[in-house]
Amino acid sequence: MAALCCFQLKLDSITAAAISPSKSQNHFRFHTSVSALASSSHSKPLDPQPLFSSVRSFAPATVANLGPGFDFLGCAVDGIGDYVELRVDPEVRPGEICISHISGAGSKLSKNPLWNCAGIAAIAVMKMIKVRSVGLSLSLEKGLPLGSGLGSSAASAAAAAVAVNELFGGPLSPSQLVMAGLESEAKVSGYHADNVAPSILGGFVLIGSYEPLELKQLQFPHDKNLYFILVNPEFETPTKKMREALPLEIAMSEHIWNCSQVGALVSSILQGDIEGLGKALSSDKIVEPRRAALIPGMVAVKNAAIEAGAFGCTISGSGPTIVAVTDNEEKGVRIGEKMVKAFMNEGKLKAMAMIKQLDRVGARLVASVP
Repeated sequence: MAALCCFQLKLDSITAAAISPSKSQNHFRFHTSVSALASSSHSKPLDPQPLFSSVRSFAPATVANLGPGFDFLGCAVDGIGDYVELRVDPEVRPGEICISHISGAGSKLSKNPLWNCAGIAAIAVMKMIKVRSVGLSLSLEKGLPLGSGLGSSAASAAAAAVAVNELFGGPLSPSQLVMAGLESEAKVSGYHADNVAPSILGGFVLIGSYEPLELKQLQFPHDKNLYFILVNPEFETPTKKMREALPLEIAMSEHIWNCSQVGALVSSILQGDIEGLGKALSSDKIVEPRRAALIPGMVAVKNAAIEAGAFGCTISGSGPTIVAVTDNEEKGVRIGEKMVKAFMNEGKLKAMAMIKQLDRVGARLVASVP
């Protein structure tokens, strides 16, 4: 157990008494009062039993903001994301969760579940469904680079939340899983669901409200071809730094413009108007101009994308990945090549281009063992 990071849950009350280290330096217990249940002789605590011995889940990457939709609009993209394997582990005490292994792009991440996106989300789901009877071991496979602007932390949280929920038969709704993911995002990159909501739900998602949480799925027509050109340079933009670049106040004219463009963007998504979607995607006058200055070559990359035939281009999330949109995969490849070249010529950065489509499914179970 010394090599594992564990977290014990006493879930009978929502009031935490202490967090204290045990014999292992990386082993933590979360103690809460049991008086609420002890005082009731008529009610029995829920004690969910796992349906499987292990499960494997996947959560896709996301493109947040989509230009003018800062912190309330995002979408999931297919083919790239994070995997979580979760198993019932008899060597882990009942009510505990341990992160046993991390591989891929996040191999340097903490195995302490209190400081790991997957761990925080898993703990939140365990609290929601009151897991007491078994101990769990979690393995995280990072398919997304850290600080890439592709929702790396959200994908880890989404995969972990879905894995715990599915292991116990799926008692929680997708919106409840988003709430669990939000707990993770709040501790890592801020209280915003424009990454974790589409990663869990799939497709385009608009956050209608945070208090209470209100999610609106925007249905993009199935008969339309939408391709995302994702160009990721070898450059890291910490979310905290990119948020610090944003203004505390904006002009009324900027507010009116961005609101009109969000309306155009939502309308284009629902109608499958890819040209309109791209135009609105490129139109942000508040966030993108401030962040573009922190990504070497970004303006040239955007211009190269548009000149090569992209319908629109902007920063994916907080960057440095740049996203452009088109309706043709072959054209997308050519656009990506021009964007990569612009990153090298103007930003002196090596970059990689990926052509992806919309992920309409979101985080899901991909394997299970009885």
